[in-house]
Amino acid sequence: MAKKIKVLMVDDEPRFREATKKVFHKKGFDTLIAADGIEALSKLEEKPDVVVLDLRMPGMDGNETLEAIQKQSPGLPVIMLTGHGASDSAQHALEHGAFDYLSKPCDIDLLASRIVDASHLKRIDRDQDEEKSVGDIMIPLEEYTTVTENQTVAEGITALKQSFSTQIHSSRIMETGHRSLLVLDQRGKVKGLLAIIDLLDAVLPGYLSAPKPSTADSLHYSPMFWNGMFTRKVNKLASTPVGDLMSPAPPTIDAGASLMEAAYRIVDDGCRRLLVMKDGDVVGIVREQDLFFEWARVMA
Repeated sequence: MAKKIKVLMVDDEPRFREATKKVFHKKGFDTLIAADGIEALSKLEEKPDVVVLDLRMPGMDGNETLEAIQKQSPGLPVIMLTGHGASDSAQHALEHGAFDYLSKPCDIDLLASRIVDASHLKRIDRDQDEEKSVGDIMIPLEEYTTVTENQTVAEGITALKQSFSTQIHSSRIMETGHRSLLVLDQRGKVKGLLAIIDLLDAVLPGYLSAPKPSTADSLHYSPMFWNGMFTRKVNKLASTPVGDLMSPAPPTIDAGASLMEAAYRIVDDGCRRLLVMKDGDVVGIVREQDLFFEWARVMA
C-alpha cells in the first residue's frame, strides 16, 4: 500500500482546522494541525510531506512562517491560502519559494489535487512533471454515495441529501457534492446512476413525453394546470424503486487512460462523468469538474 501523504495544516481558526482535518482524512491524507507559525515549526519534527499555510495569521504571518519553514526544512512544499485582495502577498510567497497559492474559499478537490502535486515535488523536478492519468484525478469509488436498485426513491433522496450535508463550506474552503448516486445491483456491481436530472424527469407530467396528436393541443401543455402537481408527484414517487428511475451506468474508461481521452469521451458521449475501471473492476469516477480542476492546475 502506498504511503499516505502527511499534510501540515496551519491556520489560526480552530473550527476551520478541525473541519479541514476531517475532510483531509476522507481524502486519505494523514493530517497535522497547527494554530500559528510557531507551532507549525515545532510540527516539522513529524516530517510532513506538504504544508498548507494561511497567509494572514496574528503574530508570525504566512510569509514569515514560509521563510522559517524553508530554513528549517529546505525543499518542503508549501501551499498558501489567501483571501481576496491579497494577490501582492501571494505573489511575494511564490517568488520566495511557495509551491502554489489558492484563493479562499477554496474547493477541497482542487486543494487535494495540489497537495498531491506538491508531494511529488519532493521526488521529481517540477519542470519535468508528467501529465496525470485518469486514475490520478478520479474520485475513488468508496467516496461516492451508493444505493441499491431496490431501495426506494425516498431512501435515495435521503442518501443524496446526506452527501451534500456532509460537505464542508466556510469562508475558506468548499467541498463539492457529487449530485448523483451510483446504483448497485444485489451483487454490489454498478448498474446505473441516479442524478438530480433523473428525478426531475420522473416528476414531469407523462403526457409531455407522449406522442403529440396531429391537432394542436397547447392547452394541455399549459403550466396553468401544474399548480400542486410537483408535490403530488413527489409524494407518489417516494416508494418507487430507484432502479425504475435511474439512468444507465456512465460509460467506462481505464484508470491508465490519458486526460485527453477522458475529455473526448465526456464531450463525445454527452455525459458528465465516466466510470473508471482497473483490472475489470470499477475503482472510481472521473467527473467533468475533475478535468476542470486539472485544467486550473496546469494553468497555474
